[in-house]
Amino acid sequence: MKKLLICALLGSALALPAYAAKKPGDSATDFKLRASLAGKEFDFSLADALKKGPVVVYFYPAAYTRGCNLQAHAFAENKDKFDAAGATIIGVSRDTIAKLNEFSADPEYCAGKFPVASDADGKVSGAYDLQTGGPREGAKDSKGRDITTGFTERTTFVITPDKKIVATFSSNDDKISPTEHVDKSLALVQGMKK
Repeated sequence: MKKLLICALLGSALALPAYAAKKPGDSATDFKLRASLAGKEFDFSLADALKKGPVVVYFYPAAYTRGCNLQAHAFAENKDKFDAAGATIIGVSRDTIAKLNEFSADPEYCAGKFPVASDADGKVSGAYDLQTGGPREGAKDSKGRDITTGFTERTTFVITPDKKIVATFSSNDDKISPTEHVDKSLALVQGMKK
């Protein structure tokens, strides 16, 4: 069976069997999750965000892990460009909302520029046909803390206001880096604006 490697900390990995994520042309599953922006909690609704334009929903393994740190930083650095294209960014992981409050405000990563949401039970990840796995024994985050929550495979969906998925980027299938998820999503939403 095909294996998916998810980065934990500094190159350590967790192997999960690959699932077929939702594909372009599929309808996006609506969701509401507790999220954090700049350390402040709120209820994020995909339906409400889609009323404003396209939404980039990116699922990532865990906050404060190498690839996730890079990806969050790249989204934060490009937030103005996503705004100019009329697109909303939302990161989703299995982390607790308390950890996401910290991660969302961290100037090195999300930098208070876009929200991250807690899918602690993995229901939203499952609704997008993503593989999730439990915590890996001994895994630590980049701050040296034990990772006690589950992981979700790194996958990005670009969703149009009519709730259609127009692109799916998977580190498993596409072999793209965490920052390439950002670049590809940005190019797509910029093209939709023209």
